[in-house]
Amino acid sequence: MSKQINLEFKIEQEALLLEFLYQNIKDKSKNNIKSLLSKKNTYVNGKNITKFDYQLKKGDLVEIKLFRIDNEKTKIDILYEDDGIIVVNKPSGLLSISTLKEKEKTMYHLVSDYIKKNNPKNRIFIVHRLDKDTSGIIMFCKSEKLKNIFQDNWDSLVKTREYIAIVEGNDIKESGTIKTFLKENSRMLVYATNKEEGKEAITHYKKIKQNEKYTMLEVKLDTGRKNQIRVHMNTIGTSVIGDPKYGSTTNPIKRLGLHANVLEFIHPITKKVMRFETQVPEEFNRVFKK
Repeated sequence: MSKQINLEFKIEQEALLLEFLYQNIKDKSKNNIKSLLSKKNTYVNGKNITKFDYQLKKGDLVEIKLFRIDNEKTKIDILYEDDGIIVVNKPSGLLSISTLKEKEKTMYHLVSDYIKKNNPKNRIFIVHRLDKDTSGIIMFCKSEKLKNIFQDNWDSLVKTREYIAIVEGNDIKESGTIKTFLKENSRMLVYATNKEEGKEAITHYKKIKQNEKYTMLEVKLDTGRKNQIRVHMNTIGTSVIGDPKYGSTTNPIKRLGLHANVLEFIHPITKKVMRFETQVPEEFNRVFKK
């Protein structure tokens, strides 16, 4: 079940609607704020408004109608939504899709509940996944046809997949590229092998900052293999913090130190380049505060 939550603002002076929302909604990205208009969550004096340049007048009442999933205690952080796709910011600790052991506590389930609030027949289809403990940007399609277009043309449609990673130690080159061939064993552990047995995986990284114990990296993917970043960090002698599966022995943030912060792709319907970017999680930055 979902619960509607309203935000209300009384206009003190004239302003354009989008600019007013930018100035008064501090906990959402600009893309997220724009989506409040495009998905018809914004009302002025009780009338639904979708125009970014709508002129607000003194005395107007602006209402933002949000939805929170009560049974999961998780608000869906929607970055963008249109008739074909929905892009959200997944929290760490939440599965992308269901497993044999868990059916409901997933990002898929939350987004599915959200889009069914207007029409129970609405459906979503997953395009790509993030590991359970990785936070960040993930996209769903609203039709199987569009999902297939994305998956069949992933390399040509998707231009950028970027992550922020915190790894152990500071003896890491300023930048580099890791190229291996990855394979998964029967214990679900991914490892580097030869070209004949594994699938090619290419990761680029650049140092952002460091302290005496940890390093923050910007990581870009040319391929999207399972656990790719986590395995590749291990191959250069380090590990993503909070990742004992691939060698980590520390966890100062009580979660995996990996966040998918940029997704850029060509929209198959509009042909426009869509770029979404989220902020570095605050717990990541706290690691580097003196």
